Amino acid sequence: MSLPYTEEMLESIKKVEATRAERMANEPRRMTADEKDALLEQYHPDYNKESFEEIIVGPNKGQMAPKELNALLQANSRIKGMDIDLEHPDYDCEVLVIGGGGAGSSAAIEANEAGADVMIVTKLRIGDANTMMAEGGIQAADKENDSPQQHYLDVMGGGHFKNVPELVKKLVTEGPAAVNWLDHLGVLFDKDENGVMVTTHGGGTSRKRMHAAADYSGAEIMRVLRDEVINRGIPVIEFTVAIEIIKDEEGKAAGAVLMNLETKEIMVARAKTVIIATGGAGRMHYQGFPTSNHYGATADGLVLAYRAGAELLYQDTLQYHPTGVAFPAQIYGALVTEKVRSMGAMFCNKDGEAFMHPLETRDVAASGVIREVARGNGIHTPLRDGIWLDTPMIDAIHGEGTLEKRLPGMLRMYLRYDIDMRKVPIVIYPTLHYQNGGIKITPDGMSGVENLYVAGEAVGGIHGRNRLMGNSLLDIIVFGRNAGQQAGKKCKEVTLGKLTLAHVDAYAKECADAGIVTDLVSPQLLPDYRRK
Repeated sequence: MSLPYTEEMLESIKKVEATRAERMANEPRRMTADEKDALLEQYHPDYNKESFEEIIVGPNKGQMAPKELNALLQANSRIKGMDIDLEHPDYDCEVLVIGGGGAGSSAAIEANEAGADVMIVTKLRIGDANTMMAEGGIQAADKENDSPQQHYLDVMGGGHFKNVPELVKKLVTEGPAAVNWLDHLGVLFDKDENGVMVTTHGGGTSRKRMHAAADYSGAEIMRVLRDEVINRGIPVIEFTVAIEIIKDEEGKAAGAVLMNLETKEIMVARAKTVIIATGGAGRMHYQGFPTSNHYGATADGLVLAYRAGAELLYQDTLQYHPTGVAFPAQIYGALVTEKVRSMGAMFCNKDGEAFMHPLETRDVAASGVIREVARGNGIHTPLRDGIWLDTPMIDAIHGEGTLEKRLPGMLRMYLRYDIDMRKVPIVIYPTLHYQNGGIKITPDGMSGVENLYVAGEAVGGIHGRNRLMGNSLLDIIVFGRNAGQQAGKKCKEVTLGKLTLAHVDAYAKECADAGIVTDLVSPQLLPDYRRK
């Protein structure tokens, strides 16, 4: 095997190896609260004021948003100029789920369990979602030395106490039941010889509560959820996107305008309740960052809900995962799971110095990496400088074979490019990973628009201004199931009025009155990587 590292990188690795024993004996200290605040303010992308601008129309008028998102919120509707026949819908159901990832699938399963006539419409295939990309695990306080109360404190602290308390309470109290539900559905969690789930730490956690399936936890969860949807006979309309929410004359959500991605055919789905589970926004590439997200993550749900009149919450905060791949170029931006650090791998600069505790919260860790590179202490690569993640420490700490057993996906990803992370460190740099903000909901999952529910990464407020590892897989299950249960119950008492898209015209007029002139249309649907 020919290692693709440059001579400069190989010389730096010698320094990393020379300091390894000392670093293993003396772990770097954690930062104080004041040190964290100062670091975030200077280096975290959320504090880069030049990358944000004021929203001038809609429920969040006067607040700030990333420029890329703001452009879509204030763009033209894709149905502008179209004559949409709302009188003869192509699909008619009680619960319409928009999105076929973990949150959408969980919602559909529970709505079906409640006896509702449910349908999923999804941009790509069912399971083509950020859920599939999740690696590290799912949190739940189900061990003797832990409690939902302790989990609550960790979540609130990690989110800088900006979280919506009622949503966090729901997340942590229903966490153990969510993991138990997945276990009974057939998710193959890591277990010891006695059948007890193995748990580990994550950044910012005070207890070992991370449940995993090796390092492909999301893929395993999605496998089981997808099979359950199919086995229940829930209809799934694939390669079809929602391009506007439909309301009835009373202002309640009543379906969606759909578009087939291949044929561009426009269709109408009428529903008594609607669940937005469209995921995140990584493919917006805010501030030019690479992303760990799947191909369809373009903030569609936020645009749809906002034009329908739903308020957003913390739309100005994103999560930049501290460990994205910086080298090799073929997998630039791909996620290096936090589980690598929870098992002992340390951040090291070009001189082999451990400049930061490996399990600081993600926003702090990402800012620390950005600062170290800005100081000139990074490892030079063709795309951008990064820093080392000393992965050989894992086997050194836990015994030979541990990394291969617990992180098989990571190992295979790097071996494909002749890098054996058991023997040499890997180069990382922050990657755009998670949409902390999203649509504002109440604890029952409903947005500010009646009968429009939201679940998963499209929700804002659960994680405050920073999310801890493992809480995203937890929230798609807890709030996905919740949305399905609530929508499945609510649909039985809904009587729909006449369908209308008047709100789309009203929003367009508001934009025009505000002086907005643009050729852009939204939702974006897919990223555009064509050379300009």
